[in-house]
Amino acid sequence: MMRGGTSMLGIVNFITFLASIPVLGGGIWLASRANSTDCIRFLQWPIIVIGLAVMVVSLMGFAGACYRQTWLLRIYLFAMFFIVVALLFFIVFAFAVTDRGEGQVVMNRRFLEYQLSDYNGWLRNRVADPQYWASIAACLRDGRACGGMRRMGRDPYTGMLQPETPAMFFNRELSPIQSGCCKPPTSCGYNYINETAWSPVTNTPMADPDCYKWSNDQQTLCFGCDSCKAGVLAGIKKSWRKVAIINIVVLIILVIVYVAGCAAFRNAKRMDNDESYGMARMTKSRPSRFQF
Repeated sequence: MMRGGTSMLGIVNFITFLASIPVLGGGIWLASRANSTDCIRFLQWPIIVIGLAVMVVSLMGFAGACYRQTWLLRIYLFAMFFIVVALLFFIVFAFAVTDRGEGQVVMNRRFLEYQLSDYNGWLRNRVADPQYWASIAACLRDGRACGGMRRMGRDPYTGMLQPETPAMFFNRELSPIQSGCCKPPTSCGYNYINETAWSPVTNTPMADPDCYKWSNDQQTLCFGCDSCKAGVLAGIKKSWRKVAIINIVVLIILVIVYVAGCAAFRNAKRMDNDESYGMARMTKSRPSRFQF
């Protein structure tokens, strides 16, 4: 039967193992979004690696507690310290690279508009890099990011289903990628034909360069627009913030578990040395004559 210190350490490591599940799940969720919507495939790997590391290290600590292998417990505490630091760094990094950029409200539109100039820093430079953006745009096309734009609306007078009218479309909530990549910017003043087909206004100068990049070709649309890049950044920010909040909770749990693990490890060592808890290490040089 395990002693109290190692038993407590085993419980602590089981909690750590459970805490690794939402971290790993967050990385897998980011990976699923990378394959379907965001198309950013480098963001999920740090969180997946951290989640797997926490899981492996917690199992190592659990095994060390069960078999009372002091050297294994030392490695566990040493590795867990670096995992906590890495997770803290990832959280700070996630908030730092997504600190700017919000969708802009447009009059008579329920959806938001996105502009690349609202973003800055490392993440914007990474996404806006021509070579990297080419792979993102190809991913958006292959993943049919605009495939769900078409909808049927019900006529308020007849109750019959019909193609969506401009009023119906302008009253929709669009995802950042749908707003930035699947339609031209509202400032272009294009006339609505359907969700992914718009006709330009003739003989009207347009200040936004994205207006000239729009095409009704379903393989082109606005995938070359800066608004599309901004929409991808907005989607990344939303996803990263969700995962970062989960990681903050997990980080707090890991810090508590790490402190408890250190205390349990010290208690286990004390018991292995046959020291009673609170035992004095010094004795009197001249013991009392009275014995009870």
